[in-house]
Amino acid sequence: MKYFGSESLTFFRGLARHNAKPWFEAHREDYEQHVRGPLTGLVHEMDSRFSEFAPEFVGDPKRSIFRLNRDIRFSADKSPYKTHAACWFFHIGGSSKVGREAHGGGAGFYFHLEPGGSMLGGGCWMPPRPALNKFRVAIARDPKAFERIVLAPGLKKRLGGLSEESMLKRAPRGYEEDHPAARWLKFQSFTVGHRLSDKEVTGARLTAILQAHYEAMLPLVRWLNTTLGLAPARTR
Repeated sequence: MKYFGSESLTFFRGLARHNAKPWFEAHREDYEQHVRGPLTGLVHEMDSRFSEFAPEFVGDPKRSIFRLNRDIRFSADKSPYKTHAACWFFHIGGSSKVGREAHGGGAGFYFHLEPGGSMLGGGCWMPPRPALNKFRVAIARDPKAFERIVLAPGLKKRLGGLSEESMLKRAPRGYEEDHPAARWLKFQSFTVGHRLSDKEVTGARLTAILQAHYEAMLPLVRWLNTTLGLAPARTR
């Protein structure tokens, strides 16, 4: 099924040029018809797919879809709207929040829609310190087990391996530079991702593409969640 079309990308190109409330209100119907509505449908479809291949993950439009409005309270950029749409599929026992706001709420899967910048991803982005410490302890205890997951051919070939975003230059405090797991202990995020073309996000195979990549990420995401005490499931 096709969810997004050229109109979806056209809306965001216009919003990028005219990022102001009057323009958005004049084009609110375009947003609802070509972005919000299709994204809601995609979340429902992926929720159904997750129930088959990773039942502990859910998609809920009320909790999965990120707000279009930007938080501008502490930003020099006062543009009121994001110029992309995004959603997050999360562990049913965790939190729908992402990154430092998640408070150890778990790893999950991400989809991002933006003209020329769409992508999918998965893992745990910039976890809060208690969660990060748990990951490091688990990695240090059994580096080989972690390496088997992050260096698996399927993950490397399809997704290019762990993102090195915000990676430390030295081993974190409490670990020696020659620690067997030093390479992995320097990571502060544990994510993988893949860029999507405009043709892919407006095509009929989008949800199949998402599922194929999410399945490749699943061992990593489950390792992260298990480390945080969030178990995998066979059924929902």
